[in-house]
Amino acid sequence: MIHDDFATFAATLPPMRALLGLDLGDRTIGVALSDRLWQVASPHETIRRRKFTLDAARLLEIATAREAGGIVLGLPRNMDGSEGPRCQSTRAFARNLARLTDLPIGYWDERLSTVAAERALLEADASRKRRAEVIDNVAASYILQGALDRIGHMRAAP
Repeated sequence: MIHDDFATFAATLPPMRALLGLDLGDRTIGVALSDRLWQVASPHETIRRRKFTLDAARLLEIATAREAGGIVLGLPRNMDGSEGPRCQSTRAFARNLARLTDLPIGYWDERLSTVAAERALLEADASRKRRAEVIDNVAASYILQGALDRIGHMRAAP
C-alpha cells in the first residue's frame, strides 16, 4: 500500500524489520538499507534500469533477502515544492511496484539529496569515476536517513 502521509506510512511499519530506500533515476535506481532498529541507512547497490519487471524483481529480491518491512521512495519535488514530471514518474513506479508487493511504500522529499551525496563524496576525495559509480546509492542512503530520523523523532514525541 502507498502512503502519501509519512506518519501513516511510519505507523504501518512492522517493528524490527529493515527499510529499503530508493533513489529513482532515469538510468539507475540507487538502493539503501537500514538496520532493524531504524537508526542508520547504508548504501547498498545501484541497479541499472532495464525494464520495470526486471527492476522490480531485483528490488523485491533485495527486500526479501534483507527481510525489509517497508520501502521509502525519494520524491523529487521541485525547489518550490511543486511536483513535475519526475514526481509523476516516481508515483507511477510506486503504483506499479505496489501491485507486486504488500510492503508499505512511503514517499520522502528528496530535494538536494544528490547534491548532499555529491558533496560527501567530494569531501571523501572520491575519484570522478568512483562518484559516478556510487552517487545513486549514496543519495538513496541520504533519502532513507532523513526518513529514519523523522521516524525517530515521531517515536520520541510524547
